[in-house]
Amino acid sequence: MSARVLVVDDILPNVKLLEAKLSSEYFDVLTATNGPDALEIAERDAPDIVLLDVMMPGMDGFEVCERLKNNAKTAHIPVVMVTALTDATDRVRGLESGADDFLSKPLNDTALMARVRSLVRLKMTVDEWRIRETTANQFGIMDTGSNAMMESAAEAKVLIVEDKTFESDKFIETLDRDNDMVMPVLSGEQAIILSQEHEFDLITVSLNMEQEDGLRLVSHLRSNERTRSVPILMVGMEEDMKRIAQGLEIGAHDYILRPVDRNELLARVRTQVRRKRYQERLRSNYEHSLNMALTDSLTGLFNRRYLNVHFGRILANIAESRKPIGVLMLDIDNFKIVNDTYGHNVGDEILKQFADRIVQRLRSFDLVARQGGEEFVAILPDINPKVAMQVSERLRKSIGEEPFKVSTDEGLLTCTVSIGGAIIDDPNIAVEEALKKADDCLYEAKEGGRNQSIFAGYGRVKPEMYMNDEQLEELAEAEGVIPPPPMDKPSDVSAPKSPAEESSADQSVRPQAQDSSSQQSSPLGSTQQDQDRSADAAPDPQDPHHFSMPE
Repeated sequence: MSARVLVVDDILPNVKLLEAKLSSEYFDVLTATNGPDALEIAERDAPDIVLLDVMMPGMDGFEVCERLKNNAKTAHIPVVMVTALTDATDRVRGLESGADDFLSKPLNDTALMARVRSLVRLKMTVDEWRIRETTANQFGIMDTGSNAMMESAAEAKVLIVEDKTFESDKFIETLDRDNDMVMPVLSGEQAIILSQEHEFDLITVSLNMEQEDGLRLVSHLRSNERTRSVPILMVGMEEDMKRIAQGLEIGAHDYILRPVDRNELLARVRTQVRRKRYQERLRSNYEHSLNMALTDSLTGLFNRRYLNVHFGRILANIAESRKPIGVLMLDIDNFKIVNDTYGHNVGDEILKQFADRIVQRLRSFDLVARQGGEEFVAILPDINPKVAMQVSERLRKSIGEEPFKVSTDEGLLTCTVSIGGAIIDDPNIAVEEALKKADDCLYEAKEGGRNQSIFAGYGRVKPEMYMNDEQLEELAEAEGVIPPPPMDKPSDVSAPKSPAEESSADQSVRPQAQDSSSQQSSPLGSTQQDQDRSADAAPDPQDPHHFSMPE
């Protein structure tokens, strides 16, 4: 994961040391040696996270943090205080000033990198909701909200997973100051049951339970739909830092070390509860305001109106993030045949399932919209060409290799999709121009045989463009073929067609026979043998297994 990190320390060797460590992990590093410079850089360059020293002359780290959190432009940036101070009072003061964590020198490199990655992931999710909130404001249907520090942290519902009752009692007594409702359990099994029955604002998980692995419970909670967005606070020992780093990578939000300081516990709980409530408010207001006006009533995806406005905001954000964006244009092949043959009700069933498959295979902050008819658009922020191609092919295969459940006599219908892609890194490009780049490639994919991905500047996507040598060998073994070496020319799909090719209809919409062993041609000219062909191969009219559509 790439991110821009601002390092603030008045001692230059400390700055250089952190810069070297972060650069070796492929982070983009900005530096400042005093508070005023740090505030200016943070507002101008929009870093993804700030590593802030506390003891600086003039404006100390506490004041810098408070100013960052009181500025609407920088309030959402995570701040980690890095200092030689080790007293619990200093940690609490840092957390109460708005810091997300407080790390003491000498730094544990594993914990530092895990903390940075964890906070950057959380920021990316919040950033997407903030951009959507700004988009809603342009339509005049939503008020600008406050920042997370203004949210109330009182009366939270907290689940404590701890097998030592004296530790649980300490947590309950401490959190009672905020009138929190605390539910203690002794095992992960009990925690899972309660988490399905209640909506918690925070879950604390002990990493030192005698009969259970706390990390396994963390992993389960993060993978469960109901608890996926609930903050998780790990409780462990100093010698557990390696496991704590693993927990942060898995998706835990924060941690606290034993012996637990009551004030630090209260401060960390408040921080997590405020952040969760802030994100929930953004999501709730946004969904309520835009649901009717800016979504497609059939698929539940965003519509063209929202796409044009929000995509413009994402493009403008390239100037700050300096990260490219992927644009995918997807079109269901021969969809008119589906409607003409089976009726629009069946077509609607396919469109709904098609939309679901796209959303399920993309990240939560990717934008998916229905452009119109059977054409869809996916916007992928912060992505490189190789990953974008891999995503495109994953989507294409997920559509073509799994039949759609429809209300016909056959019960199943196979459709394929053509995809046009473009990588955008110019913040000044117009929305229409960016979409046209992908749309032109989509047209080329359609004309070149359908059921393929074509990217601007790269041509038709082939496995060697996004797979490593080991993956290519595995693919060759699975398909029983030898993958071709990389070609000088990325694609030849735009070559003129022969008269035979012009007269051959595409084989991209196929009903599934109830008897899988049958080789009878369907009403649209397909057989089970066609369905088993490689999704990466374009239809060839000379292929004995290629059938023409009935006239």
